[in-house]
Amino acid sequence: MPVFEYKALDQKGKSVSGIIDADSAVVARQKLRAARNFPVSLSEVEGVPTQKSFRGISLKGLLPGIGQRDVAMMTRQLATLVGAGFPLVTALEALVPQIKSHAFNRTLAQIKDSILEGSSFAGALSQYPETFSPLYKNMVRAGETSGTLEIVLDQLAEIMEKQQELQNRIRSALAYPALMTVVGGAILVLLLVYIVPTITGIFADMQQVLPTPTRILIAVSDLFRSYWWILMVLLVALLVAFRQFRKSVRGRTAIDRLLLKLPGFGSLLQKLAVARFARTLGSLLANGVTMLQALDIAKNIAGNVVISSAVDAAAKEVGQGQGLAPSLAVSKVFPDLTIQMIQVGEQSAQLESLLSKMADVFENEAESTVMSLTSLLAPAMILVMGLIVGFIVLSICLPIFEMSTLVR
Repeated sequence: MPVFEYKALDQKGKSVSGIIDADSAVVARQKLRAARNFPVSLSEVEGVPTQKSFRGISLKGLLPGIGQRDVAMMTRQLATLVGAGFPLVTALEALVPQIKSHAFNRTLAQIKDSILEGSSFAGALSQYPETFSPLYKNMVRAGETSGTLEIVLDQLAEIMEKQQELQNRIRSALAYPALMTVVGGAILVLLLVYIVPTITGIFADMQQVLPTPTRILIAVSDLFRSYWWILMVLLVALLVAFRQFRKSVRGRTAIDRLLLKLPGFGSLLQKLAVARFARTLGSLLANGVTMLQALDIAKNIAGNVVISSAVDAAAKEVGQGQGLAPSLAVSKVFPDLTIQMIQVGEQSAQLESLLSKMADVFENEAESTVMSLTSLLAPAMILVMGLIVGFIVLSICLPIFEMSTLVR
């Protein structure tokens, strides 16, 4: 069924806009008038592009899209409606006007139309891979197959809300250090480009050799003033080269392996990756997805190529009849606690619940690690900025001290 975008006036003369599905533009206008809205403009929506490009250059991330927070909120509302006895199509139809994101409500409208045309819910979601993850689609498919869609949607909403909550906590903890970095860098550039040249200009007429720190400071200041554009070009070139290197399999593997070995930060990344893996695997298994299929999905959720490769290798061992715990232990990437809890879960036939508990443990540890790192990062940044400013002050003061000595 076609989907139309409309702009209309309500009974009070206020402008309203949204989308509506109808067999034709005439029927769409009739629906709007029946709802006591008077259409001003009406246009058919051909489709919802998940990713736009211009001359082969991807614009993903530069254009407003559908956030995971919107998906989580929709999932929670959909689970409530389906659990209350609403048919799936009716529940989706009720949610479409409630979605604030223009792109998302069009997507939901077209998903509803796909279901009306005979597609399954999971099949309709598969048309939008940029919005709905493999975890989302496979859990929905398992829920449809087992007749427990409302339970699956509720679990999906809980998973997404927990991930969103953890991300918000980490971002909040890193906000202060990030702000200090930006402000400190701006102040440093201001000192080197404007303040330092003005002050050191008085040393130009001195008939004596300037101290080494002063000469270093003047050279750095001249470099920033005269060749700033070269520095910017080099910075951009390095960023582009790094991005291209990271896109390659070899580069991504090397970078992810290096990140896992970093003191403190590597432990944080490992805990986050293991938490995502454990929660995803546990949820999939609890909803009837087979072990091999669940491992194939969960390996892409970890967010680290090294850990994903370890899961992929473990899946091959599991396919040959080995247990999950010894298969994961071979790579030596997962913490010992992970292997032990998985082993206990396999022996007690409670693997799903233990994986969920494991995810909670590592998410809590990750949050504690972030708080510890940020508590150390702020004083370290203050110390570094203090040393840099102290060097600048010392470089300026040394010639002044020498001049005062000569005057005496």
